[in-house]
Amino acid sequence: MDHHSKWPIFLRLHGSITPEMILPLLFVGGWSTMITCVSKWAHDLGINQLLLTVLGFVVGLALSFRSSTAYERYNEGRKYWSQLAFVSQHLARLIWVHADERHNDPVVGKKDLLAKISCLNMIVAFAMSLKHKLRFEPYAHYDDLQHIVGHLDTYAKAADQPTLNRKQSFFKTAGQFLGLPFAESNPRKLLKKTNVPLGNLPLEILTHLSAYLKSIYDNETLKVSVYQTQSLAALQTMNDVLSGTDRILNTPLPIAYTIAISQITWVYILLLPFQLYKSLGWITIPASVFAAYIILGIALIGREIENPFGDDVNDLPLDAFCGQIRQDIDLIMSKPAPTVDEIVMSDHNELLYPISGLGGRAWAEKSVEEIREALGQKPSIKYRHTESEGADAVKASDNV
Repeated sequence: MDHHSKWPIFLRLHGSITPEMILPLLFVGGWSTMITCVSKWAHDLGINQLLLTVLGFVVGLALSFRSSTAYERYNEGRKYWSQLAFVSQHLARLIWVHADERHNDPVVGKKDLLAKISCLNMIVAFAMSLKHKLRFEPYAHYDDLQHIVGHLDTYAKAADQPTLNRKQSFFKTAGQFLGLPFAESNPRKLLKKTNVPLGNLPLEILTHLSAYLKSIYDNETLKVSVYQTQSLAALQTMNDVLSGTDRILNTPLPIAYTIAISQITWVYILLLPFQLYKSLGWITIPASVFAAYIILGIALIGREIENPFGDDVNDLPLDAFCGQIRQDIDLIMSKPAPTVDEIVMSDHNELLYPISGLGGRAWAEKSVEEIREALGQKPSIKYRHTESEGADAVKASDNV
């Protein structure tokens, strides 16, 4: 998401599945070369192209199903994170503005303020912990999470095993870059190695948020029933996001479909040289490679976006989403909740522009009749202002 390239799109490698196709295409090139050479110098292996048409329809149907299913999961994951961003902003704003601070007692008022800050930090922590959970990172020691959940009593904190995170070797990194199956890491490895309960950190954070909401209901610092209902609904939405993203992560396309689609695709590709040789001759070799590039490319794109929560280039930018949520909540906390007087009575609040540039404090010194008289003039003045702008534009166009 942060990467910008000035290269034409068809020449870009960042985010492309081309590196993963190098070895399969080399294999297809060698296979088609062998079939072409045998057909040219030993025995003609060419067959009727009718099979190409029949199998092509089946392969196209299978790849379409795979790609549409994968994109549906990707899009659904994006919707859940958009929903989380919305509900985080809503809950943070509701608590910051509508939960009272009892400053008639300085000690209690300060405690209320610190409690609100802790609550808003836990909203950020929920997003961060959800990101790590979806990436099979079950602990609480990560740099973007430890300082906001380290004080909470959670299973993830008690089970911290930072030594399990080891740097990958060069060969493993290169193998993953080239898409070699045996080089792929098992994302659930950390979950299997632990000997203690890992818990569910996002859910535990929601429990702590619920405890805070209960406290402000009990001490009546949030006493309006509508706000109480909205805050509980926000927590429920956050829980829905947790359950929905977990469903996407743990219910991929059934393995039987995946295996069958892969087998059908490779059978079609391997039969291509036999069906193309009679018509194309030596051109069979580049034609087979090019056809394999198209078919395997579509198949690999489906596999690439099937799990949208990883940290690959084509996955959802969860780090950016979490960073935006953190920034929004920091923005909400950066200033005290504004009062009506601060908003209305500001000298820079030009209430009746373009009639007057006077601020709210100046208009407060006028009578109600004067204010209403000015309001009555505003539509016509605004209309004449717009009309004159339009006339000027017409004159300018005539001069051109």
